[in-house]
Order: sequence, then C-alpha cells, then structure tokens
Amino acid sequence: MSSKIVVVGSCMIDFTCFSPRLPKPGETIIGSRYEIKYGGKGANQCVAAAKLGASTAIIASLGSDIYAQEYLEIFKKENIDSSHVQIQANEHSGIAHITVTEDGENSIVIVLGSNALLSIKHVNSAANTIKNAAVLLCQFESPLETILHALKLHKDHGLSIVNGAPATKDVDSELLKLCGIFCVNETEAEVMTGVQLMGLSNIQHAVDKLLDKGCDTVIVTLGEQGAAYASQNNRTVKMVSTKCVQPVDSTGAGDAFLGALAYFKAYHPALSMDECIRRACVVATESVLKFGTHASFPNRSSLSPDLFA
Repeated sequence: MSSKIVVVGSCMIDFTCFSPRLPKPGETIIGSRYEIKYGGKGANQCVAAAKLGASTAIIASLGSDIYAQEYLEIFKKENIDSSHVQIQANEHSGIAHITVTEDGENSIVIVLGSNALLSIKHVNSAANTIKNAAVLLCQFESPLETILHALKLHKDHGLSIVNGAPATKDVDSELLKLCGIFCVNETEAEVMTGVQLMGLSNIQHAVDKLLDKGCDTVIVTLGEQGAAYASQNNRTVKMVSTKCVQPVDSTGAGDAFLGALAYFKAYHPALSMDECIRRACVVATESVLKFGTHASFPNRSSLSPDLFA
C-alpha cells in the first residue's frame, strides 16, 4: 500500500539542555536538566503527520550507531514506513545541540552527519514511493540537489511542500519553482529576502520577493501570531491567526505545523488554503504546551473532532 505523505528529509538526535536563559558569548551557565530526544526536521514532520492518522513513509539516512537503531524503533511505533531509511557505515547520525530557556526560547546548533549522505541514488531507489504520494514533504536539512531530484520525480504526481529550514540564502530557483508550497518562519524569510518581518507591509514585501523567485504559494509562520500566506494567483498576503497560549517549549512547533499542513492537504484536499493553515496552526499551538518534539505533537484523539471534519 502506498503512503499518502512521503518525507524526504533528516533525522537528528537532539541533545537538549534546559537553562534559565541563553548564555552570552564565552559565558558558562548552569542548567537545570538534560535530555536526549529524537528530532530532525524531516523525521519530526513525518511523526507529526503520522500522529494525526496519516499513512507516511520517510526516505532518510542514519549513522551506524545506537541512536539509529532507536530511531528505527520509533518509526515502527508510529507506523511510519522506514523501508527507505539507509544506514551509513562509518558515519554518525545527525545531531542537534539545543538550549531551551525557562520562557520557551531556544537556540540550536546542528551537525548533519549521515544526513549529508542522503543521495540522488538513494532517492531513485524510492522513486515509486515518491511518485505515489499525494504530498511530498522536504526540508533544507538534506543536500539540496537530492531534494531537487525528489521534487522532479514527484512533479505532476501530487503536491510538494518544501520547508526552507534551516535558512539558506541562495537556493536554486528551479527548486522553488517545483514546489507547490514553500514554507518558512520569520527568521528564514529574512535570511532569504533580506527583509525584516516587522509589520504587515514588510511581510508583504518578503512574500513578494519569494513569489518573484518562482514559488507558487508562500507561507510564513509567525509563532504566536499564526501565519501569513499568498500565491501567484493572489499576491495580497492573508493573515491566519491562532489562539494565544503560554508556551513551555517552542522546539518543533514549525514541524508540527508542516506535518499537519501535509495531513490536511493529503486527506482534506477540498479544504481552502486558509482553512488548512488555520487547522495546522491549531496543531502547532498544541505542540508548544509540552516539552520536546515528538512527545509534544498531539495525537488525533487528543484534538477536537471538528478539526477533521
């Protein structure tokens, strides 16, 4: 059976320290606790979609270490098809060093490790899985030529969503033209366009620049302010608000949003873009109320049935 949502992306092991605040350059501060969790934008988005009830597959690259074996168990538990996950000999799995502050802010350093070895050949071996997907979901934590190749394989077969994270300044315009939806947060939008996203006119300016690069639809996630979007058909930015909550950990909120967006696009294709984004914002907002990434993503059973109507 083919998976409705296929993710070509990264798996990371998150080493997280919790501290009162972010340290200043050269400063050592004492944190309160430490955790090892399983993340990476690709895997996170896949897990977020699976928890909503999507049939999912991931095409990814793990290292020859204990963390890789743990990750495969997680995919099994979440009913994610991991038959296209490759284990790379003599390479460590990708890692992220994360610091989370008491008010829910975070700073992250990643080392790609095995993720850098996700190749075009690897993607070709999963060509049928990619072509049969209703939604293909990719990010910038994998080699961009590999992502571009996956988008070419999926062209004319369904919707492609690309998350421009981590922020990358010069992206091949062909890649941007091939994706149906290009999604970034405020920081990533600023890196790509040089526009600071203060106020609606600046958001419009940044979105216009991304549309000029060839993107069909652009979504900018704005944290507690929800999201903004526009498309080639209607370039006037529309804002979608979300309810205000007191976050405990914002790590992975963007991934919860993207996994949910892919879910609603795959399973409720008749919904308007506005409504898909609104529902994805609800899922993302739920995720900031719990610590961690996978553990913070809501299960379908914990959400209002109205969300799936």
